[in-house]
Amino acid sequence: MKLLVFVLNKEELLDRVLEAYMEAGITGATILDSEGMGHFLVYEVPLFADFKDFLKGHKPYNKTILSVVPDESAIPRVVRLIDKVCGGFRNSNTGILFTVPVDFAVGLLEQNPPGPEETPS
Repeated sequence: MKLLVFVLNKEELLDRVLEAYMEAGITGATILDSEGMGHFLVYEVPLFADFKDFLKGHKPYNKTILSVVPDESAIPRVVRLIDKVCGGFRNSNTGILFTVPVDFAVGLLEQNPPGPEETPS
């Protein structure tokens, strides 16, 4: 089981990205509004205000999509689909996608919660 994290820089592609998740068999996700550290520093910390020119052309806000993926075989497929939707991860300002191992999760629709004797200590 993996946690799939995708920070999407192009908010206008969110619908198409979520369609890619569904096509790959990933049916649940949490979507968060997010902001990059560079943008935050430039606009919220006066010390870094001179870096505004550096951020020209970069959108200030992102969408971060979190999804616990029980079937890890879906991950390569969704990565390929998202890469196609977003125009390629090799291009700058596409986004960041990574996975993290999940060793325990309850509350997923695909599984029943463990009984008290099954709960990890």
